[in-house]
Amino acid sequence: MEQQWPEGPSADPDAAGERYRADMQTSHGSMRNLFRVEMPSANIGLAIALIASVFVGVVWSPRTGAIIAGAFAALFVVALAVALVAGSRGWNAARAAYKFTFGWADWITP
Repeated sequence: MEQQWPEGPSADPDAAGERYRADMQTSHGSMRNLFRVEMPSANIGLAIALIASVFVGVVWSPRTGAIIAGAFAALFVVALAVALVAGSRGWNAARAAYKFTFGWADWITP
């Protein structure tokens, strides 16, 4: 069975494979840059989460504030478990989980 190539019948399959790999590397690099988080942004995210938990606890009910804080704590524990399973150890795993849990502040701060 003859393959149909966009370049026509004289296309080089090896060149097409190289272009594909180069395009995939570029795409993966863009995704890594999108999700790259610095520690100051994660610290801002932690501060916002704490302030929101305290505010909700004071305005509505302490139980609701504790639920919000518990949700962030549970997300951190799950992210830490995933980081440990992925092969990170010690502070590197904790740092990765911290950035994952609170790094969303990078999207809301200038």
